[in-house]
Amino acid sequence: MTVRSKLLLIVLDGVPYENWRSLFGNLEGWVQSGEARVWTMRSVLPSTSASCYASIHTGVPPQVHGILSNDIRFRVSQPDIFSEVSKAGGITAAVTHSFWSEFFQRHPFDPVRDIECDNAEGPIHHGRFHSMSGYNSVNQMTPSDDDLFATLTMLIERYSVDYGILHTCTLDSMGHRFGHETPEMDHAAYLLDAQLAAYLPRWRAAGYEVIVTADHGQTLRGHHGGRDRRMQEFALYYFGDAEGSGTDTVLDQLQLAPTILDRLGVSIPATMQATPFLFPIPE
Repeated sequence: MTVRSKLLLIVLDGVPYENWRSLFGNLEGWVQSGEARVWTMRSVLPSTSASCYASIHTGVPPQVHGILSNDIRFRVSQPDIFSEVSKAGGITAAVTHSFWSEFFQRHPFDPVRDIECDNAEGPIHHGRFHSMSGYNSVNQMTPSDDDLFATLTMLIERYSVDYGILHTCTLDSMGHRFGHETPEMDHAAYLLDAQLAAYLPRWRAAGYEVIVTADHGQTLRGHHGGRDRRMQEFALYYFGDAEGSGTDTVLDQLQLAPTILDRLGVSIPATMQATPFLFPIPE
């Protein structure tokens, strides 16, 4: 089997649906021009970061993969996007929080050994990870998003990556610190939207389909983990040539992994039982 197409998944941590639709003018401009489509997606429960990361990539709920909080971390046993793309002969890359390395490469995370990886065996062939060690409400310990976008772009251009993921915690951290009805959050979302916009045309010109989304939302007070709509619902933007479900459909986060594998032309493992939400345009 060979990978038939290329795709990038961009995960902006902790952005509720309302913030996407009101503050991300570049993304909304591409929706308005017809170059992108947007849906509502609902996270798994608990709507906790680590739980969502593991579900995004395995397509199974936390009650199955076992990552039930940010404090429970191990190498998950279920097939995931990295493992399946790697088995199909594709090249993978990740520019993410270190939790992704622990869940899908090896646990525990050793910063000296694991902060960078270029591993011919995979499943993550090229990884650049950050830990946010020392994070607190005063010092967010988040790297520059512009640097993260540049790093992903360097990896995909240097190594001809088939599937790449970028994950940044900036807006999640800003929400926890300031909440969502604040000038600080307005400016942070504006800045991230502008930085992302500088790279999207370059990725598309290089032949990548692109999905931009979150892992979960947040309440106005900057909380998530529970069942509140603002905690669970966020937007998903798709740049590519596939058709999709009606835009009034609320997508399930468990659909993301099988959808990505399907777009790449990689076999979907039996553990991923949700239905893909993108499909080829009929000829």
